[in-house]
Amino acid sequence: MKRLLIMVTLAAGLAACNSNANSNAGALQTTQRYKDSLKLDSFKRAEAVSAEIDRREEEARLAESEKTAAVARSASKQTVVHHTYAATPATTAKKGWSSAAKGAAIGAGAGAVTGILVDKKDGRGAVIGGVVGAGTGYVIGRSKDKKTGRAQ
Repeated sequence: MKRLLIMVTLAAGLAACNSNANSNAGALQTTQRYKDSLKLDSFKRAEAVSAEIDRREEEARLAESEKTAAVARSASKQTVVHHTYAATPATTAKKGWSSAAKGAAIGAGAGAVTGILVDKKDGRGAVIGGVVGAGTGYVIGRSKDKKTGRAQ
């Protein structure tokens, strides 16, 4: 079993070291441009939605101001009505798993499977591999969270 695992790993390593690095770099650059354009498009859509929400809020404020002015006029009293609206910061609740949690879960699963394959005693290898994989996955995921601003 170990020989088979070593042979498969060696074959995968040799296959990964191919000589067409220039064509792979071009494909990677094209993929990166496509991802960037998708991000840009999603930002534009988010800005359009935000602008639409702001416009609706402003219309609601104006309608309320007009109602208040009409009530003041109908009461035939000269009263000055001043409304001050404080802008509330828009905070978006982050839903779903953080990258740290995803990394820990994926690392634990991959480590447990690798531990079972490498160690003859299935339980011990799975536990050790799972713990090491979860720790490594958490560290990698935490660094992604810091880059995206989810964790500080």
